[in-house]
Amino acid sequence: MRLLLFLILSAVFSLFCKGQDIESGPGYQVILMNNPAISGSEGDGIMRLSYLNYYPGNNYNLHSVYFSYDSYAPSLHGGIGVYLSDDYMGGIVNDLKGGVSYAYFMQAGKDLFINAGLSASVFHRGFNFNGAILPDQIDPLGGVLFPTVDVMTNSGKAVFDISAGFLFITGKLIGGFSVNHLAEPDLSENKSPDERLKRKLLLHVTYDINLNKTNKLTMRPLGYLVVQGGFISAGAGTVFESNYLSVNALFLDDDWNNINMQTGFSVKTGRISIYYNYRFNIASGNDMMPLSLIHQTGLAFSLNNVDKRKTIKTINFPKL
Repeated sequence: MRLLLFLILSAVFSLFCKGQDIESGPGYQVILMNNPAISGSEGDGIMRLSYLNYYPGNNYNLHSVYFSYDSYAPSLHGGIGVYLSDDYMGGIVNDLKGGVSYAYFMQAGKDLFINAGLSASVFHRGFNFNGAILPDQIDPLGGVLFPTVDVMTNSGKAVFDISAGFLFITGKLIGGFSVNHLAEPDLSENKSPDERLKRKLLLHVTYDINLNKTNKLTMRPLGYLVVQGGFISAGAGTVFESNYLSVNALFLDDDWNNINMQTGFSVKTGRISIYYNYRFNIASGNDMMPLSLIHQTGLAFSLNNVDKRKTIKTINFPKL
């Protein structure tokens, strides 16, 4: 099983790891970790909890959990946020990330608002090779377990990281971009350049189209682009939202010839939103790619209503 897991991490899971970060796609419930300019942009203090299960039904044991809280802070004329995430990859690799962010809000024109954000974080990558079976231990004929010649240690490494981003709001158009891993921190013990976290560029945009003012039905086209090292991922789709229900459908593509589709919904009751997304593969250049890619579910709690007094431009992000 551990040998299979190594093959999965090097082949199938490369869809998410080629860019060194696990790329979960256009999820606005976890975007604070990628663009610090989002901090406090919805005004109210919001706590988000998310869980992602990669390649469900295949027993690969690949999971991610995410927590964040952000709110507008009038005394700072901007928003503040904090996040924590854990990517658990088959019991062998574990990426733990935590950070704080701040975004300064400013009005640059009559109908142009700009948020400039900065975040500081700690990235820890840990390993657990206890009980792992490596390829050189397997006799393909007799199945005999040989001693491995590879020296595998469980020691991990923690690095300091910095990210910056911007958010632009004009009318019904919202767009942003950010750069993560500005310092390209080194996660290796031997100063290997391949282990440095490459800078990750994120571009995202949404536009609101009011379909029915009475029921507040909104159609929201959206798109995103992620570039990190040699990895490129992009997606586009539409979200339909009313007061209590939101549904979405998006197509995603990357430079590994993977074409995926994501569908999902969100239900809002009072101050609590519950959401679920499912992503599946339509076509792939990888024969090992399974049909079912991601189950994602989570909660969002509005903990406190901030008295904005029209001093800031608040945003209603897609609930996906």
